[in-house]
Formats: sequence, C-alpha cells, structure tokens
Amino acid sequence: MKLHEQKGPLDVSKSDLSGSVFDDVNMSGSTIHNVNLPGASLDDVNMSGWRVNYVNLSGLRLTKANLDGASISESRYDGMTIDGMAVTT
Repeated sequence: MKLHEQKGPLDVSKSDLSGSVFDDVNMSGSTIHNVNLPGASLDDVNMSGWRVNYVNLSGLRLTKANLDGASISESRYDGMTIDGMAVTT
C-alpha cells in the first residue's frame, strides 16, 4: 500500500506493517501503543518532548544524540555505558 503526499490521521490496529518505510513524514501528536519494533532503524528523527514508558531498550545504541534535559528514572542500568564508562546506581 502506498501513501504519497497524503494528510490526515491513520487509525491502524491488529496489523502487520513490518518492512514499512516512512520518509519525510510528520507524525507529531501520534500515539504508539503495544507495538513491536525489533530491528527498526531510526535516523534523523526529532523526538523532542517524547514520553516513553514501559519500554524494552535492551541493546539500544544511541549515536550523536542530543540528550539535553533527558531524564531516566525507575529503570534497570545493568551493563549500561555512556561513552564507554559504566553507569552505576
């Protein structure tokens, strides 16, 4: 299915969109719930103001990220490093 130069919200549930490509797409104000994204790649993405709860980020790699004002709480830090330095609580 191709959507090109469309404007308006999508309501998608119980669907398999694996392998989809989103390029130059405005998804501001979207709600994403109960979604599987293993192996997904996010490049040149503006996530400012995001709130992420109950998320599995094991194996996450952040490169060249702006974390100004970021906050991490009530989370597991086992094996986590920042610029090669272990994070301890």
